[in-house]
This record gives sequence, C-alpha cells and structure tokens, in this order.
Amino acid sequence: MIPYRRVALLAALFPTMALAAPVQLFDHISISPDGSRLLSLQEPVGEPATSTISQPVLYTLPSGARSNLALCHGCEASAFAWRRDGQALAYVLKDPSVKTLSVWQTDKDGHHATQVLTFKGTLQSLSYGPKGQLGVLAIENAHRQPGAMEAGAAPTGEINAQIDEQRIATIENGHLNWQSPANLYVYEYDWRPDGEGFVATAAPGNGDDHWWIAKLHAIANGTDTVLYTPPQEQQLNLPRVSPDGKQVSFIGGLMSDYGAIGGDAYSLDLTKAGAKPVNLTPGLKATVTDLSWECGPGLIATGLKGDRSVIWSLQGGQRSLWEETMMLSNGRSEPSLSCTGQHTAIIRQSFEKAPEIAAGPIGQWKPVNQDNAALPAHLKARSLTWKSDGYSVQGWLLEPLTRKPGMEKNGKVPMIAYVHGGPSSASNPRYFRDNSKLAMALLNAGYDVFMPNPRGSYGQGEAFTAANRRDFGHGDLRDVLRGIDAVEKIAPVDDHRLGLTGFSYGGYMTMWSVTQTNRFRAAVAGAGISNWLSYYGENNIDSWMVPFFGKSVYDDPDIYAHSSPILYIRQAHTPTFIFVGSADEECPMPQSQEFFHALQTLHVPSSLVIYPGQGHGMSDPKSWDDAVQRTIHWFDTYLTQ
Repeated sequence: MIPYRRVALLAALFPTMALAAPVQLFDHISISPDGSRLLSLQEPVGEPATSTISQPVLYTLPSGARSNLALCHGCEASAFAWRRDGQALAYVLKDPSVKTLSVWQTDKDGHHATQVLTFKGTLQSLSYGPKGQLGVLAIENAHRQPGAMEAGAAPTGEINAQIDEQRIATIENGHLNWQSPANLYVYEYDWRPDGEGFVATAAPGNGDDHWWIAKLHAIANGTDTVLYTPPQEQQLNLPRVSPDGKQVSFIGGLMSDYGAIGGDAYSLDLTKAGAKPVNLTPGLKATVTDLSWECGPGLIATGLKGDRSVIWSLQGGQRSLWEETMMLSNGRSEPSLSCTGQHTAIIRQSFEKAPEIAAGPIGQWKPVNQDNAALPAHLKARSLTWKSDGYSVQGWLLEPLTRKPGMEKNGKVPMIAYVHGGPSSASNPRYFRDNSKLAMALLNAGYDVFMPNPRGSYGQGEAFTAANRRDFGHGDLRDVLRGIDAVEKIAPVDDHRLGLTGFSYGGYMTMWSVTQTNRFRAAVAGAGISNWLSYYGENNIDSWMVPFFGKSVYDDPDIYAHSSPILYIRQAHTPTFIFVGSADEECPMPQSQEFFHALQTLHVPSSLVIYPGQGHGMSDPKSWDDAVQRTIHWFDTYLTQ
C-alpha cells in the first residue's frame, strides 16, 4: 500500500493560484565511476506533468555542460548503468512502434549507440559486472508489467495458470544467458567481485505477492543457495556485496511495500557457512533507507531521522557524516545518494526549496545546474513534534503563502489532515510542482495541510515503525488526533472546519477515522480498505498482511476485525468522497464499494467514483485530475459554505 505516484493536475484548474514559473523535475541521477559525467532523467519544462516522457540528460562535471541523449521519437529509456571504468553507458529502450524492448550501449558522452539485445518481455535493473559484462532482471513473454502498482490483468480463465518469474540474466552475443533458476522470482541483485555470481533477494511464485517472504540467496550458473531466511516481521532490501566479496550488507525491517525501503543496516559474513547477519544499527532512532560501498571507505548508509536526512559511516561503528532538514535522493529510494568513490551526486529539495542536482564529496555538494534556482518558496512549512502514548511523533504543517478570500473566518482557517500511504513510509520535505500533488492543490485552494508521521512511519527507528503492528487504526489515529491538537496550539486552525484525506493506507485511515470520531467535517478516501476480513481474499498481495497482523485472517480473524472500519460503520456520520481504480490489485475496488454501500444505506452524504482501467498507481493523468477536482469540491462544499 504505497503512496500514490506523482501525476498531474493542470495548473489551469487553479489559475489564480498557479505558480509563475515551471518546475524542472529530476527523476533519476547516476554519476559515472570516474566522476566526470552525471546522467539525469528530466521532464520537459513548461509542459504539464502528464504522460510526457522524461528525457535523459548527460552533464559534464564540474562544468555542468549538458547534452541530451539521442533517442528515437517517442522512445523511453530506463535502467541506466555505467560500466565500471566509466567509459560506457547502457540503458533499456522502449520504442512504442515495436513490441520488443532493446538494450543499447553508448560511450560516456552518449554517442555511438550500439544495440546489444532485443527482447520480448520486461527488462529492468541493468548493471555492469566486474569483467564488463551486462546483467539484467528479465521476464520472458511477460503477460503484464510487473509490480502491484500496475493495473491488474482481467481475472478470466484459469487463475494463476501463468506466473511470470523475473530472473537474473547476462547479455551475451545478443542473447540472454539465464543465471538464476526458472522457478525463482528475483527482486534485487548485486554482483560478486569475481563476476561469477550474485547475491539476491528472491522468492518462488507470484512476484507481486511474495516479496514480503523473500530470502537472501547466492546465485550462480542457474542454481541458488539460501544465505538468510528473515523472521516473519522482516523484509529485505538492497543487497550490497563488499568490494572484497567477504560480506553482504542489506536493509532489514518491517516494510509495507516493495520499493519503500526502511529498516536497520545488516551485514552477513559470506566466508562462513550458516553465518547469521549482524545488526549494524541496533536501537537507532532513525530509519536506514540506502546503503553503498561506493561512497567512500567502508559502508555508507543514508536515512531518515525525524524531519532530517542523515548520512552515516558504518565503518568500525556508526558515525554521523551529515544531516539536514531537506530531502536527498538519487531519484529512487529516499533519502539516498548516487556514489562512486569520493564522487557523490544528489537531488536535494525541501518544501520551500525547489529541487536541484548537486555533486561533490559528502556534505560539500555544489550545484550542477540552475534550472530551478530562481523559483521562490510557494508555501510555508513547519516541522513539529508532539507526545503520544510515550512516543515522540513528528509531522509537518503546510500553509499557503496567500489564502483564497473567504477561507478565514473569525481569525481561523480550515485544515486538511493528510495521512500518507504505507504505513511503512513517511511524509518528507519535497517541493510540490504546481498542483501535481494533492497537497499542493489543497494549499492552492486555501487550506492548511497537516501531514503527520504517526507510529508505523519511518524516521524514528524500527520500534516506532512496528508500533502499529496488530493495532492498525488505534494508536496511529491517537497520534494523528494529538498532532492536530498540537497544530491548534501554534496556528489559527478552526477545529470546526477540519478535513481528512489519504490514499492507500491513508485511505484506510480515512475510512477508519470517520467510524471512530466526528471531529472531521468532511473526508476523502482514495483506494482505501474498509474490511480487513474480506480484503484478505480480494487483494493480490496478501503476503504483506501476516507480518503486520501476526497471522492470516483464517487463523486469527479477531485481529482483523479489531481494525475493520465496516464493523463500526454505524458510528460514521462524516460526509465522505471515495475514489479507486477499477483494476487496483493492492486496495481492490470492492473495498471502496462496500464502504460506500454502507454509508448510503445509513444516509451519510457520500460519493464514489471508480476510474476504469486504473491500478493502484492511478497513472492516467485525466483520472487523477478528476479525482483531485472532486476532492477540492468536496472539501469546499462542507468546510467553506
């Protein structure tokens, strides 16, 4: 249940509040091993953030001179990888005019492109091995795009008759040479230093579902050996083999979504059979989100500590190298770095500072470009903390710089509480592009926005992330309500004009909250969950539930009932707008239908919109535009009239 993807709401929807200048967004950066080149994926400036394809841009460092990587018209490049000598760049190319993917290699300046593979299926995670060979994760003849965020295939015919398994392969003489077994789905991998094998996270069977039970494997020549089986409540991410090949580091923690990385840093000795991993960050009051052996001597970790991004050295113990209240990213996990030797590159931003690319030694970054340098702050952000059941909880209060006339009444303003997805995630400081985020649309409509990080979130350590385990909706709702109390002590928020919204886990929290309190005057639930008992059998990723609920619904139905909004529905009186994609596999459409049906039966003002063909990502811009317009209208109807 991850936070929704960034999709567009045209600034024209709110012409009086739109930003004066467009924002350049950077989706991915990768610095070359010699530090002389930096690749970035960038959306065309001045165009709405719809389905427009991001363009790969190459920067020469330190001058910042740039050139676009030449691609065919309408083609999309991804999975960029630098050869270890820094003299070549590879990428996957999707050409809409053909039904196959291809892999291309250029020199370090993006010139002299040579096709090295044509493939029917899916390709991702390109990487060069120590001997210059290319590795990739591939699904041959895939029947759909991998990932639970994608729209689900129509459930017809024999179910589970075809299971796509993603495998490690090397590209050799224009063909794939499979390296991992055919019955194993590989999520992530890293090369061994001798180039003869890999360490990977993998599980057999349904790839969308089984990541939550993945194990750490050693893989070579089509065979695999299990190196580590994590406990039920732990998931694995980012296996990173040390330069000498003697150990592998990884992040282990309670994670609600593949790709939303967070936990503690671990190291496993590869020289000893049966070795147990060692926690390198025990008791850390922060969340590790990225690991690298390439950022400097020893292992470097990046993470989230309350409202701050932090970088630690884990060589010979844990030592902080840098921290600040901003978001650092390589465009993938957050916070994170792009590293090679002493060369590092970042995308850095905050709620009030537009994103920029910077490079240099850790903490000594210099801007690579000036695309957004002239953009002013377009909101006011405050970080605040409060106490709840012995926890120190953090969140953000966002306020518009100018407020739409009529929003202020008796010196007070309406506010929307916006609960993030996950729950293993966090609301982090980022610069919103126009109305391309719901939060920015709400601000531009004149509302204050409160973004809490209640128990279950990242940023306070593993104990805090696990604190809502087997308690969804109870302790975390107390955290949110006490956070609103804390906001009202420092800002002129009208407690009689509070709204609540969220998507995915935030959608569940919205459905749950309106059955537990009448404090909110209006609510909007995106892709929520109304009934954990029925949800268990409806979703396509039920493996995530056992780590969070302790047992399956068939073994412990009471713990699922304990947190199901539908069982408390007669207590709901809050006007609620609900929306969901018809092909959502993570939070299936029937959950929203069930909640809407109950509200209608009880004569609670409510509305339901189902967007055809949309998965959990809500990737169609028109669908998202419509949902955001309806959300603003719903809050305006009940909070401003």
